[in-house]
Amino acid sequence: MQIAVRGKNIKVTDALRNYVEKRLTKLERYLNNFGEVQVTLSVEKENHRVEVTVPVNGMILRGEEATHDMYAAVDMVVEKLGKQIERYKGRFTRRTRTSPDVEVPTQEELPEEEEFKVVRVKRFTMKPMNVDEAIMQMNLLGHSFFVFTNAETETVCVVYRRRDGNYGLIEPEA
Repeated sequence: MQIAVRGKNIKVTDALRNYVEKRLTKLERYLNNFGEVQVTLSVEKENHRVEVTVPVNGMILRGEEATHDMYAAVDMVVEKLGKQIERYKGRFTRRTRTSPDVEVPTQEELPEEEEFKVVRVKRFTMKPMNVDEAIMQMNLLGHSFFVFTNAETETVCVVYRRRDGNYGLIEPEA
């Protein structure tokens, strides 16, 4: 497993880097085909935040935790990712029933979970607009995201409001 640890408003010490790597390698007992794991450690006021992104078989698992102690936040995010992997494996094994690189858990190890259910389908016409217009439209509607056709690139994009109050743009790659 390759782990890239970076710090934001914090110097990543060797001890902290080793602790993060040690804790994240424990996730390999669940799956053995991880991509490069991205870890961001940051300090905002008194909160120590850990964000981890794990690519697995074309899916992305993500965990984020914030506490007053960086080591506790690492422990919490690893626990959260472990639960996500268990859910992922449960869905995967129910769909395929066999896979060479996923350990198949026994029936009693599978967590009880609900199936995904679409409760509403919404259709709308998308007129081409630039990113600023899309943000304005999103704010007028009071939504946290907005799907639109980008007038400059002629692709379907998503603009969204981030937790920090800024905006993000998701563009498809060709």
